[in-house]
Amino acid sequence: MTDSLSPQSPTAALAAERPLVSILLIAYNQQQQIADAVQGALAQTYQPLEIIVSDDASSDATFAAIEAAVAGYNGAHRVVVRHNAANQGISAHLSQLAQMANGELLFVAAGDDISTPDRCERVVDFWLAHDRRPDLIAADLADMDEAGHVHERVSPTELDRYRSFDDWLNARPWLVGAAHTWSRRLFERFGPMLPGAAAEDQIMVLRAILSGGAVTLREPLVRYRRGGLSRKRRYGSVDELIARMRQSNRYGLAELAQLQRDADIAGVGERMRAAMAPKLAREQFIHAMFEARSLAARAGLLARSAGVKLGLRIRMFLYASCPAVYAPGLWVKRTLRRNRS
Repeated sequence: MTDSLSPQSPTAALAAERPLVSILLIAYNQQQQIADAVQGALAQTYQPLEIIVSDDASSDATFAAIEAAVAGYNGAHRVVVRHNAANQGISAHLSQLAQMANGELLFVAAGDDISTPDRCERVVDFWLAHDRRPDLIAADLADMDEAGHVHERVSPTELDRYRSFDDWLNARPWLVGAAHTWSRRLFERFGPMLPGAAAEDQIMVLRAILSGGAVTLREPLVRYRRGGLSRKRRYGSVDELIARMRQSNRYGLAELAQLQRDADIAGVGERMRAAMAPKLAREQFIHAMFEARSLAARAGLLARSAGVKLGLRIRMFLYASCPAVYAPGLWVKRTLRRNRS
Protein backbone atom coordinates (compact mmCIF):
# COMPACT_ATOMS: atom_id res chain seq x y z
CA MET A 1 0.00 0.00 0.00
CA THR A 2 1.33 3.48 -0.87
CA ASP A 3 2.19 5.59 2.15
CA SER A 4 -0.10 8.63 2.49
CA LEU A 5 2.91 10.97 2.65
CA SER A 6 4.88 9.46 -0.22
CA PRO A 7 6.05 11.91 -2.93
CA GLN A 8 3.48 10.47 -5.35
CA SER A 9 0.44 10.94 -3.12
CA PRO A 10 -2.02 13.86 -3.37
CA THR A 11 -1.55 14.49 0.35
CA ALA A 12 2.20 14.91 -0.09
CA ALA A 13 1.68 17.22 -3.07
CA LEU A 14 -0.72 19.35 -1.04
CA ALA A 15 1.72 19.51 1.88
CA ALA A 16 4.55 20.50 -0.45
CA GLU A 17 2.64 23.50 -1.79
CA ARG A 18 1.51 24.79 1.60
CA PRO A 19 3.96 27.61 2.35
CA LEU A 20 5.24 28.58 5.76
CA VAL A 21 3.42 31.77 6.77
CA SER A 22 3.93 34.21 9.65
CA ILE A 23 1.58 36.24 11.83
CA LEU A 24 3.06 39.58 12.90
CA LEU A 25 1.05 40.45 16.02
CA ILE A 26 1.97 43.91 17.30
CA ALA A 27 0.80 45.37 20.60
CA TYR A 28 1.09 48.67 22.42
CA ASN A 29 -0.65 49.53 25.70
CA GLN A 30 -3.34 46.89 25.13
CA GLN A 31 -3.14 44.86 28.32
CA GLN A 32 -6.92 44.35 28.43
CA GLN A 33 -7.29 43.12 24.84
CA ILE A 34 -4.01 41.40 23.93
CA ALA A 35 -4.92 37.97 25.38
CA ASP A 36 -7.85 37.68 22.96
CA ALA A 37 -5.62 38.66 20.04
CA VAL A 38 -2.99 36.07 21.05
CA GLN A 39 -5.62 33.35 21.43
CA GLY A 40 -6.93 34.16 17.96
CA ALA A 41 -3.43 33.62 16.57
CA LEU A 42 -2.81 30.40 18.50
CA ALA A 43 -6.16 28.99 17.34
CA GLN A 44 -5.26 29.15 13.64
CA THR A 45 -6.07 25.93 11.78
CA TYR A 46 -3.35 26.45 9.18
CA GLN A 47 0.07 24.78 9.25
CA PRO A 48 2.97 25.46 8.93
CA LEU A 49 2.69 28.72 10.86
CA GLU A 50 4.95 30.89 12.97
CA ILE A 51 3.53 33.55 15.27
CA ILE A 52 5.59 36.55 16.36
CA VAL A 53 3.96 38.49 19.20
CA SER A 54 5.79 41.76 19.86
CA ASP A 55 5.18 44.52 22.40
CA ASP A 56 6.32 47.98 21.33
CA ALA A 57 7.62 49.15 24.74
CA SER A 58 4.20 49.50 26.35
CA SER A 59 3.91 51.56 29.51
CA ASP A 60 1.28 49.22 30.96
CA ALA A 61 1.27 45.44 31.61
CA THR A 62 0.82 44.41 27.97
CA PHE A 63 3.99 42.32 27.83
CA ALA A 64 3.12 40.42 31.01
CA ALA A 65 -0.33 39.74 29.54
CA ILE A 66 1.31 38.35 26.39
CA GLU A 67 3.53 36.03 28.41
CA ALA A 68 0.52 34.82 30.38
CA ALA A 69 -1.48 34.21 27.19
CA VAL A 70 1.16 31.95 25.65
CA ALA A 71 2.17 30.19 28.87
CA GLY A 72 1.61 26.46 28.56
CA TYR A 73 0.95 26.52 24.80
CA ASN A 74 2.18 23.24 23.29
CA GLY A 75 0.47 23.32 19.90
CA ALA A 76 1.93 22.91 16.44
CA HIS A 77 2.70 26.58 15.75
CA ARG A 78 6.10 28.14 16.37
CA VAL A 79 5.62 31.05 18.77
CA VAL A 80 8.06 33.90 19.39
CA VAL A 81 7.38 36.45 22.14
CA ARG A 82 9.45 39.63 22.32
CA HIS A 83 9.34 43.30 23.24
CA ASN A 84 11.15 46.45 22.17
CA ALA A 85 13.28 48.39 24.63
CA ALA A 86 12.02 51.67 23.12
CA ASN A 87 8.83 52.48 21.24
CA GLN A 88 9.33 52.26 17.47
CA GLY A 89 5.90 53.05 16.06
CA ILE A 90 3.85 50.97 13.66
CA SER A 91 5.87 51.19 10.44
CA ALA A 92 9.27 50.51 12.01
CA HIS A 93 7.84 47.82 14.31
CA LEU A 94 6.20 45.87 11.49
CA SER A 95 9.30 46.21 9.31
CA GLN A 96 11.42 44.79 12.11
CA LEU A 97 9.12 41.79 12.48
CA ALA A 98 8.98 41.27 8.71
CA GLN A 99 12.77 40.98 8.69
CA MET A 100 12.62 38.45 11.54
CA ALA A 101 9.85 36.35 10.00
CA ASN A 102 10.45 33.28 7.85
CA GLY A 103 7.07 33.02 6.13
CA GLU A 104 6.31 33.59 2.46
CA LEU A 105 3.14 35.40 3.54
CA LEU A 106 3.07 37.87 6.43
CA PHE A 107 -0.24 38.37 8.24
CA VAL A 108 -0.71 41.70 9.99
CA ALA A 109 -2.47 41.45 13.35
CA ALA A 110 -3.24 44.22 15.84
CA GLY A 111 -3.22 43.73 19.59
CA ASP A 112 -6.85 44.80 20.03
CA ASP A 113 -8.35 42.72 17.19
CA ILE A 114 -9.05 38.99 16.85
CA SER A 115 -8.26 36.80 13.82
CA THR A 116 -10.84 34.11 13.09
CA PRO A 117 -9.39 30.56 13.39
CA ASP A 118 -9.51 30.02 9.62
CA ARG A 119 -7.95 33.35 8.65
CA CYS A 120 -4.57 32.00 7.57
CA GLU A 121 -6.07 28.96 5.90
CA ARG A 122 -8.56 30.94 3.82
CA VAL A 123 -6.00 33.54 2.74
CA VAL A 124 -3.40 30.92 1.77
CA ASP A 125 -5.98 29.00 -0.26
CA PHE A 126 -6.98 32.24 -1.98
CA TRP A 127 -3.35 33.12 -2.71
CA LEU A 128 -2.58 29.68 -4.11
CA ALA A 129 -5.71 29.83 -6.29
CA HIS A 130 -4.20 33.03 -7.74
CA ASP A 131 -0.92 31.17 -8.46
CA ARG A 132 0.90 33.10 -5.71
CA ARG A 133 0.89 36.25 -7.84
CA PRO A 134 -0.74 38.85 -5.54
CA ASP A 135 1.58 40.68 -3.19
CA LEU A 136 -1.21 41.83 -0.88
CA ILE A 137 -4.49 40.18 0.11
CA ALA A 138 -7.05 42.28 1.98
CA ALA A 139 -9.87 40.55 3.82
CA ASP A 140 -13.10 42.01 5.11
CA LEU A 141 -13.61 42.54 8.83
CA ALA A 142 -16.38 42.14 11.40
CA ASP A 143 -17.14 45.19 13.53
CA MET A 144 -16.66 44.29 17.20
CA ASP A 145 -17.61 46.51 20.11
CA GLU A 146 -15.48 47.00 23.21
CA ALA A 147 -17.34 44.20 25.00
CA GLY A 148 -16.45 41.74 22.22
CA HIS A 149 -19.89 41.56 20.59
CA VAL A 150 -19.73 41.23 16.80
CA HIS A 151 -21.90 43.48 14.62
CA GLU A 152 -21.96 44.25 10.90
CA ARG A 153 -19.33 43.48 8.28
CA VAL A 154 -16.72 46.10 7.41
CA SER A 155 -15.85 46.03 3.70
CA PRO A 156 -12.97 48.31 2.66
CA THR A 157 -12.38 49.30 -0.96
CA GLU A 158 -12.23 46.48 -3.49
CA LEU A 159 -8.56 46.29 -4.49
CA ASP A 160 -8.90 44.08 -7.55
CA ARG A 161 -9.69 47.12 -9.69
CA TYR A 162 -6.39 48.80 -8.81
CA ARG A 163 -4.25 47.50 -11.64
CA SER A 164 -1.86 50.40 -12.15
CA PHE A 165 -0.30 53.45 -10.55
CA ASP A 166 -2.87 55.56 -12.44
CA ASP A 167 -5.71 53.75 -10.65
CA TRP A 168 -4.13 54.55 -7.27
CA LEU A 169 -3.57 58.20 -8.22
CA ASN A 170 -7.14 58.62 -9.43
CA ALA A 171 -8.73 57.38 -6.19
CA ARG A 172 -6.73 56.24 -3.19
CA PRO A 173 -8.55 53.32 -1.59
CA TRP A 174 -10.08 53.25 1.88
CA LEU A 175 -8.21 50.54 3.79
CA VAL A 176 -7.99 48.73 7.12
CA GLY A 177 -4.48 47.32 7.38
CA ALA A 178 -5.38 45.08 10.34
CA ALA A 179 -6.81 42.55 7.86
CA HIS A 180 -3.96 42.66 5.33
CA THR A 181 -1.54 39.93 4.34
CA TRP A 182 1.69 40.73 2.49
CA SER A 183 4.05 38.66 0.41
CA ARG A 184 7.68 38.67 1.48
CA ARG A 185 8.52 39.95 -2.01
CA LEU A 186 7.39 43.45 -1.05
CA PHE A 187 10.20 43.75 1.47
CA GLU A 188 12.72 42.10 -0.82
CA ARG A 189 11.99 44.71 -3.50
CA PHE A 190 11.32 47.87 -1.47
CA GLY A 191 13.10 47.17 1.80
CA PRO A 192 11.85 48.07 5.29
CA MET A 193 9.46 50.96 5.80
CA LEU A 194 10.87 54.21 7.07
CA PRO A 195 10.13 54.94 10.73
CA GLY A 196 7.51 57.49 11.68
CA ALA A 197 4.40 56.58 9.67
CA ALA A 198 1.22 56.13 11.72
CA ALA A 199 -0.13 53.40 9.46
CA GLU A 200 1.28 51.02 6.92
CA ASP A 201 -1.84 50.28 4.87
CA GLN A 202 -1.49 52.83 2.04
CA ILE A 203 2.25 52.22 1.83
CA MET A 204 1.96 48.46 1.44
CA VAL A 205 -1.01 48.60 -0.93
CA LEU A 206 0.88 50.96 -3.24
CA ARG A 207 3.89 48.64 -3.14
CA ALA A 208 1.64 45.74 -4.13
CA ILE A 209 -0.04 47.67 -6.95
CA LEU A 210 3.42 48.54 -8.32
CA SER A 211 4.44 44.87 -8.09
CA GLY A 212 2.38 41.68 -8.24
CA GLY A 213 -0.98 43.27 -7.48
CA ALA A 214 -3.41 43.66 -4.58
CA VAL A 215 -6.63 41.64 -4.30
CA THR A 216 -9.57 41.46 -1.91
CA LEU A 217 -10.99 38.37 -0.23
CA ARG A 218 -14.59 39.18 0.67
CA GLU A 219 -14.74 37.19 3.89
CA PRO A 220 -14.74 38.75 7.40
CA LEU A 221 -11.59 37.12 8.79
CA VAL A 222 -10.71 39.71 11.45
CA ARG A 223 -12.87 40.94 14.31
CA TYR A 224 -12.03 44.64 14.33
CA ARG A 225 -12.42 46.20 17.76
CA ARG A 226 -14.44 49.39 17.79
CA GLY A 227 -12.89 51.91 20.16
CA GLY A 228 -9.34 50.60 19.76
CA LEU A 229 -6.24 52.61 18.94
CA SER A 230 -7.81 53.71 15.66
CA ARG A 231 -10.79 55.36 17.35
CA LYS A 232 -11.61 59.02 16.79
CA ARG A 233 -9.92 61.18 19.41
CA ARG A 234 -11.70 63.68 21.64
CA TYR A 235 -9.74 66.54 23.12
CA GLY A 236 -10.07 68.07 26.55
CA SER A 237 -7.99 71.13 25.76
CA VAL A 238 -6.53 73.13 22.90
CA ASP A 239 -3.06 71.91 23.93
CA GLU A 240 -4.16 68.29 23.41
CA LEU A 241 -5.64 69.17 20.02
CA ILE A 242 -2.45 70.91 18.89
CA ALA A 243 -0.28 68.04 20.12
CA ARG A 244 -2.37 65.62 18.07
CA MET A 245 -2.24 67.97 15.07
CA ARG A 246 1.54 68.11 15.22
CA GLN A 247 1.73 64.34 15.57
CA SER A 248 -0.51 63.89 12.52
CA ASN A 249 1.73 66.28 10.63
CA ARG A 250 4.79 64.18 11.47
CA TYR A 251 2.93 61.06 10.37
CA GLY A 252 1.90 62.71 7.11
CA LEU A 253 5.44 63.80 6.26
CA ALA A 254 6.76 60.31 7.04
CA GLU A 255 4.16 58.65 4.82
CA LEU A 256 4.87 61.04 1.95
CA ALA A 257 8.60 60.33 2.22
CA GLN A 258 7.91 56.58 2.10
CA LEU A 259 5.52 56.78 -0.84
CA GLN A 260 8.05 58.88 -2.76
CA ARG A 261 10.90 56.48 -2.04
CA ASP A 262 8.86 53.46 -3.13
CA ALA A 263 7.71 55.26 -6.28
CA ASP A 264 11.34 56.06 -7.10
CA ILE A 265 12.23 52.38 -6.75
CA ALA A 266 9.34 51.41 -9.04
CA GLY A 267 10.29 53.96 -11.71
CA VAL A 268 7.34 56.34 -11.24
CA GLY A 269 9.07 58.81 -8.96
CA GLU A 270 8.52 61.95 -11.05
CA ARG A 271 4.82 61.23 -11.42
CA MET A 272 4.48 60.68 -7.68
CA ARG A 273 6.39 63.89 -6.95
CA ALA A 274 4.02 65.89 -9.16
CA ALA A 275 0.90 64.24 -7.75
CA MET A 276 1.89 64.69 -4.11
CA ALA A 277 3.28 68.25 -4.46
CA PRO A 278 0.15 70.00 -3.08
CA LYS A 279 -0.10 67.70 -0.05
CA LEU A 280 3.63 67.95 0.59
CA ALA A 281 3.41 71.75 0.46
CA ARG A 282 0.59 71.70 3.03
CA GLU A 283 2.40 69.37 5.42
CA GLN A 284 5.66 71.30 5.11
CA PHE A 285 3.82 74.56 5.76
CA ILE A 286 2.16 73.15 8.91
CA HIS A 287 5.50 71.85 10.16
CA ALA A 288 7.24 75.17 9.49
CA MET A 289 4.45 77.17 11.15
CA PHE A 290 4.66 75.22 14.41
CA GLU A 291 8.46 75.24 14.36
CA ALA A 292 8.71 79.00 13.81
CA ARG A 293 10.12 80.71 16.91
CA SER A 294 8.55 84.14 16.60
CA LEU A 295 5.33 85.83 15.62
CA ALA A 296 7.18 87.63 12.82
CA ALA A 297 8.43 84.36 11.38
CA ARG A 298 4.91 82.89 11.43
CA ALA A 299 3.49 86.03 9.83
CA GLY A 300 6.10 85.71 7.09
CA LEU A 301 5.04 82.11 6.42
CA LEU A 302 1.40 83.20 6.32
CA ALA A 303 2.21 85.81 3.68
CA ARG A 304 4.68 83.83 1.56
CA SER A 305 3.07 80.37 1.26
CA ALA A 306 0.90 81.13 -1.75
CA GLY A 307 0.84 77.46 -2.77
CA VAL A 308 -1.24 76.61 0.32
CA LYS A 309 -4.91 77.54 0.61
CA LEU A 310 -5.47 80.78 2.50
CA GLY A 311 -7.98 79.25 4.92
CA LEU A 312 -5.50 76.61 6.06
CA ARG A 313 -2.75 79.22 6.38
CA ILE A 314 -4.92 81.38 8.64
CA ARG A 315 -6.05 78.44 10.81
CA MET A 316 -2.50 77.18 11.32
CA PHE A 317 -1.27 80.70 12.08
CA LEU A 318 -3.92 81.03 14.80
CA TYR A 319 -3.20 77.58 16.24
CA ALA A 320 0.52 78.34 16.42
CA SER A 321 0.24 81.97 17.55
CA CYS A 322 -2.88 82.35 19.69
CA PRO A 323 -4.48 78.94 20.25
CA ALA A 324 -6.74 80.29 23.01
CA VAL A 325 -9.17 81.52 20.34
CA TYR A 326 -10.19 77.90 19.79
CA ALA A 327 -10.89 77.12 23.47
CA PRO A 328 -14.57 78.28 23.38
CA GLY A 329 -15.28 75.99 20.43
CA LEU A 330 -13.87 72.97 22.25
CA TRP A 331 -15.88 73.88 25.35
CA VAL A 332 -19.08 73.95 23.28
CA LYS A 333 -18.31 70.52 21.76
CA ARG A 334 -17.62 69.00 25.18
CA THR A 335 -20.85 70.46 26.55
CA LEU A 336 -22.92 69.14 23.66
CA ARG A 337 -21.40 65.65 24.07
CA ARG A 338 -22.22 65.64 27.78
CA ASN A 339 -25.78 66.75 27.10
CA ARG A 340 -26.28 64.04 24.46
CA SER A 341 -24.96 61.36 26.81
